[in-house]
Amino acid sequence: MNRTIRHTAVFCLLLVLALLVRATWVQAYQAKALADNDHNRRKTIAQYAQPLGDIIVAGSPVTGSKRTQGSDLAYKRTYTQGELYSAVTGYSSQAYGATQLEGIYSHVLDGTDDRLKNPVDVVTGKQTAPGSVLTTIDPAVQKAAYEALGNDKGAAVALDPATGKILGMVSTPSYDPSKISGTNDGDAWQKLLSDQDKPLVNRALRQPLAPGSTFKLVVASAALENGLYSSVDERTVSPDPYTLPGTTTVLRNESASAPCQNATLRTALQYSCNNVFAKAAADLGQDKVRAMAEKFGFNTQKLDVPVRASESVYPSGMDKAQTALTGIGQFEVTATPLQMAMVSSALANGGELAAPHMVSKVTDSKGNTLQDFADGDTKRVVSASTAEQMRSAMVTVVEQGTGTNARIDGAEVGGKTGTAQNGVGNSNTPYAWFTSYAKSKSTGKEVAVAVVVEDSGSARSEVSGNGLAAPIAQKMMKAALKG
Repeated sequence: MNRTIRHTAVFCLLLVLALLVRATWVQAYQAKALADNDHNRRKTIAQYAQPLGDIIVAGSPVTGSKRTQGSDLAYKRTYTQGELYSAVTGYSSQAYGATQLEGIYSHVLDGTDDRLKNPVDVVTGKQTAPGSVLTTIDPAVQKAAYEALGNDKGAAVALDPATGKILGMVSTPSYDPSKISGTNDGDAWQKLLSDQDKPLVNRALRQPLAPGSTFKLVVASAALENGLYSSVDERTVSPDPYTLPGTTTVLRNESASAPCQNATLRTALQYSCNNVFAKAAADLGQDKVRAMAEKFGFNTQKLDVPVRASESVYPSGMDKAQTALTGIGQFEVTATPLQMAMVSSALANGGELAAPHMVSKVTDSKGNTLQDFADGDTKRVVSASTAEQMRSAMVTVVEQGTGTNARIDGAEVGGKTGTAQNGVGNSNTPYAWFTSYAKSKSTGKEVAVAVVVEDSGSARSEVSGNGLAAPIAQKMMKAALKG
């Protein structure tokens, strides 16, 4: 054979072998990666080839599917009362992907999750009937929160203290996910993106803000747990006004006539005395306050409910003056509404924090359980004695102090107001906070809530936790106790 022909034949053979190796590699090792690639149109076609499974609230679906016309994507997502439940469901869009429960459980809801398939289906890749996601949401609590927030910019969360079930979660302004679920919703999408109030942000989970005086519950708990004071009724050593350590800055109280000098923790919570809690934080030191905050859930980077919440932060590396400011929920302390609901929930539950969650079960199309989220996964935060004393002081806040708008006939209600500074030199409208718990005197049923109002359009002089946030919390708690 001619030498040149022989070399050419060998070269062609090597090319064929290379092609065979590459084809084998793609089919055997890269097939799944290619199938799962977000840019693979076939994946999107398969996702919307049949009606999606549903997200369920109290036995009824709050999602649905609609047949499309003139598209290779056969179905698109629809929502029942989309604005009411958007903070729970998120959105599933043919053009913009999926978020929150829609995103986390997308494979269950579109029928591609391997847990929905029998062994033959797994091998053949056959698409099966989709499953459902059952939430812990109480529709009455959800509706009460949404209607009470109204046109305010803010968020609210309600928890069952004993189980950690999220009974309500609302973020306003809201949006209707149905309006961005198709492929031709660019105008609606751009309108949402350009909205300065950021309706796509779930403020209940993803908007940490300065918690203001609601953080005083954490400082008071730390003072009791560390023996700084033996009870909520022991007089403290707290000058009024209080000069921040190492500075000439004088920290004053909202009301100059409030009995804050050397006040007990109960009185200090009742009148929201800044001097008492700034001094307590400085006396305890940042490490002890941080340790207490972290027991309640601050500085947790992976808090999944199952949607991941942003980290609520208690800072480090502070001087004594900065530590004192954290005692009133300022400086660099931030918290989500979920986090502040967890504080009240733990105190209501005898000092034990039940892990918050808003999904109870994931099922297949026949209702068989694929994944179960058991209640009662708790951890000890403070002693039962400390929790009891804190609840007693919180009741004083509602009955005789700054939280009177949260009262409910026939229920024990305890809470804490907060008005947090916003912007350099408090140049922007302050945040109005309220966190609380309620227990029915007749049934023993309990609920814990947190509400933040970022902006209500009210004049600065009218912004307060009791005036803006407490009435919202009161309506949510009433709805929960009736259910």
